[in-house]
Amino acid sequence: MKILVGIANYGTQNDDYLRRLIAEYRGMDHRVDLVVFSNLKKELGAGVELIVGLPARNPWSLPFSHKKVFAERADKYDLFLYSEDDILVSQRNIEAFLQATQALPSNEIAGFLRIEVGPDGRRYFADIHSHFHWDPASVCRRGEYTCAYFSNEHSACYLLTQKQLKQAIESGGYLTEPYESKYDMLVTAATDPYVNCGMRKMICISHLEDFLVSHLSNKYVGRMGLEESEVRLQLEALRAISRGERAPTKLLQVETTVLHQRWSKYFHESCNPEVLKLVPEAASNVLSVGCGLGLTEHALIKRGARVVGLPLDSVIARCSEAKGVNVVLSELNTVPRNFNGHRFDCILLLDVLHLLPDPVSALGSIAQLLAWGGRIVIGSPNFSYLPYVWRRTRRDPQFAKLSSYNAAGLHATTRLMVRRWFAQCGLKTEKIVNVVPERWQKLKGIFGGLTDMLFGSEMLAVGTKIQRACQHSET
Repeated sequence: MKILVGIANYGTQNDDYLRRLIAEYRGMDHRVDLVVFSNLKKELGAGVELIVGLPARNPWSLPFSHKKVFAERADKYDLFLYSEDDILVSQRNIEAFLQATQALPSNEIAGFLRIEVGPDGRRYFADIHSHFHWDPASVCRRGEYTCAYFSNEHSACYLLTQKQLKQAIESGGYLTEPYESKYDMLVTAATDPYVNCGMRKMICISHLEDFLVSHLSNKYVGRMGLEESEVRLQLEALRAISRGERAPTKLLQVETTVLHQRWSKYFHESCNPEVLKLVPEAASNVLSVGCGLGLTEHALIKRGARVVGLPLDSVIARCSEAKGVNVVLSELNTVPRNFNGHRFDCILLLDVLHLLPDPVSALGSIAQLLAWGGRIVIGSPNFSYLPYVWRRTRRDPQFAKLSSYNAAGLHATTRLMVRRWFAQCGLKTEKIVNVVPERWQKLKGIFGGLTDMLFGSEMLAVGTKIQRACQHSET
């Protein structure tokens, strides 16, 4: 088996990890040829080819360098492995990939997930964070493997057979100039075979340990990524779906279509103390529409409330269930009929409405479940946030689509817009709180009360049901 390994190595910070990778590949049973792509000349030892230079002025374009080399040598190797300089792909990983490839169809590629280890020895999955999630409908059997699609294709590495590489090249989406779209430029180079070449990365969840690669720097521990116990709950749900014991439900479309899918709904949200302040202490029955991990909901349960959750899908639902949330699997347009007239003291709609094509219809429908005098709390981005206004004025590419829901997949929400939504549904706006990021908090000494208005990147709007909400048809 002949393997060509391409490693992206910028600067010198990760050179110790790079040397460990080189030693790992040299110790494998297969014939492995190594090419390191760097912006600097350096001594890497005999048998390591070094290619110095950037394909574009942007330093993040460096990873794109490997594609041309892979294409030029496509006939000379059986396997092609690309990775960043701190990703340890083992021989076990390679053997598992070869076995799984025999069971997968030609448009599916067996992929990896990055694993990190914290100071206490606990493992974390660096690629499972923010809005990225498992697709419940993707769970399938491929021979002896149970597989599923995870929406974050990035694991800072990929492995292709010669046939898969040629298929990617022939698609026209592989040999591109450096660019960014769903991901930033650095990540795009490592995900193009899946995102841009007509193939799909599948994770073999039944043999997951074989498809975990070590992120040697462990640099995201405590900053990004999900602790293993939470991941195991999600895998449990995926396997239940595979056995037909759990429905593959999905509440709503969570991703926007703007650059980097910004302002998408997070599945892996932390507990939000600002939301907790807005839920009345006396609220004994709370409905959370679009819950993910369930951390905010769990805090309300500990406070004594009974919390019912409409999870984003039936996979993340398992995490909420484990925290005591009474989960109801549903699609958004069937929500009212699921509760047979039951009413809630408080309803949470956090970062959901701005993603819906008709937020007024959805809000009016959900407001039917609110008790008289009850409170509904809406969370959304605040596009009156001064840095956003400035970037829209400067025609920043990330903001170019915001004038159209069809183009962006979201509504550019403002305080006025949310007040209007409340009014159209017979809800009184009680208050709107702007949440100011930590980096802007120091400006309160300069701008005083204007700080929240100018530098609040998110809004929490509170509405009260004081009259009968408008009736909306359920489709």
